[in-house]
Amino acid sequence: MRRWLLLLLFGLSVVATSYPQEVGEGQLLYQTHCASCHGEDRAGKVAPPLFSLFLKRYSEKKLFNIIKNGLPASQMPAFPQLSEKEIRQIIAYIKKPANIKWNIDNIKESISINTQGTGKDIKVNDIKNIVAVVERGKNKVWIMEGLDILDKFDFKNVHGGLKFSPSGWSVYVPSRDGWIGRYDIDKGKFFGKVRACVYLRNISLDRTGRYVIVSCWLPEGIVVLDGETFSPIKFIEQDGLISAIYELYSDDKAVFSFKNRPVIGFLNTKNFEISYLQIKEPYEDFFIDPFERYIIGTSRKGTVLSVYDLVNEKEVFSYPIDGMPHLASATYWYKDGKFYFATPHMTMPYVTIWQMYDWKFVKKVGTEGNGFFVRTHPSTPYLWTDNGKDRIILINKTDYSVKSVETFKGKRVIHTEFSGDGKYAYVSLYNRDGNLLIYDSITLDLLKNIPASIPIGKYNIINKSRKYSPVLLGREVFLKKCWGCHHETQEAFAPSFRWIVNRRDRSTITAHILDPEGMYRALGYERNAMPKLNLTEWELEAVVSYMMEFKDAQNN
Repeated sequence: MRRWLLLLLFGLSVVATSYPQEVGEGQLLYQTHCASCHGEDRAGKVAPPLFSLFLKRYSEKKLFNIIKNGLPASQMPAFPQLSEKEIRQIIAYIKKPANIKWNIDNIKESISINTQGTGKDIKVNDIKNIVAVVERGKNKVWIMEGLDILDKFDFKNVHGGLKFSPSGWSVYVPSRDGWIGRYDIDKGKFFGKVRACVYLRNISLDRTGRYVIVSCWLPEGIVVLDGETFSPIKFIEQDGLISAIYELYSDDKAVFSFKNRPVIGFLNTKNFEISYLQIKEPYEDFFIDPFERYIIGTSRKGTVLSVYDLVNEKEVFSYPIDGMPHLASATYWYKDGKFYFATPHMTMPYVTIWQMYDWKFVKKVGTEGNGFFVRTHPSTPYLWTDNGKDRIILINKTDYSVKSVETFKGKRVIHTEFSGDGKYAYVSLYNRDGNLLIYDSITLDLLKNIPASIPIGKYNIINKSRKYSPVLLGREVFLKKCWGCHHETQEAFAPSFRWIVNRRDRSTITAHILDPEGMYRALGYERNAMPKLNLTEWELEAVVSYMMEFKDAQNN
């Protein structure tokens, strides 16, 4: 019988010196100091589960130091008030074996649909500017547009990143302990929730929005849910801990890697079959480039950054680097004909800059502290990052000079996100008595200060949905290469993008950019007025993607 249907046993054997009384006392201490984050049953809430799967790599000395001193650049606090005896009692308890089970029947039984009321009448000006904000301290998610909170709903232990449906009108919310909820913006109502597994890594949606794809550590595998009803479609058992799973916008596939296996997996989101590629070492963290040609991963326990070519199935770049790059937080931009990305490092006081496609390391930029996130948008000249302190660190994308913006003394800046149009920058102060600060992304003026208890992630469909990655870059290419002749929606020296994309298909537009002299007659012109732009493959893909955003809905 498959492991999915069996009772799953996790836990370390209690060491010989751990007597029943010590374990019992450790359990009481655990419930007092640890359960609010790690769960009453050790299955994890806002912090990881405490079973053998997660503890086996830690010696007792290491566990002691973590509990006593905390972990930098993480949410694990220090407990200096605990005595040596008390810490050892807690360690004895968390090493005690624990029985955890979950299966398809459990998923079905967990489905809870909200049948109360008709919801709020929410006025949305532009769905692409909606921002979902996680207020962890009060277990709330806010729905915002501009400077205004449109609604709030309850959801505990959010983890792994919120996901928008392709239209943007529904947002899916995952929790570390396996729950997934959905809020429907057009209905102003929380739809319901389902528990996909005991411990969840992250979620993705297929590119049609029909399925929710869940990567799970307890039990190890992938759960596929119906995005509309939350009914379980399939469980796909995996041998290993999935680092993350991300959908592709260009194909009916999702891509995932393992923390403990040197393998990349490709899930067909139509028939749910999986194929695998062997790589040199496990990718503990990774992201997919904006044009879905490469995977950028961290291996060797965070001391090497490598790039894997998905088309030619080979590693094309590797570079040694100190500290764990937080690649899930990487951000990218375009400058002077080149594409770049930046990533913070979990234990180092700097952000690193990298050139994409002709891959190379560019620069370390000091931030005077350990950062966790870095974000940007075409509308801002800066990379916005944090360093564990009370100032926003701004790195100029042109010359990599650094300046900072003061917030509130003694508070902790942790995460920035932008509205879809890039007008506003939303910044979290990660404190129990924290704040959500909203800035003008150009002038850096503080426009609004909203009290919030431990605000963390902010999510916007333009900045967080993969299909918009080339569109954002394309806007930058447009401003550099096309702005002198074309306007997006109005006729300038040349036709507007809206006029072009509503009269020509993508292949014709691409052909005209590549060979204007050879295409003008076929398009009905008497002479050629368009210069040859000599765009790279990636510039061309980006600017055409940006153009296609102006296709009218009835023609799209």
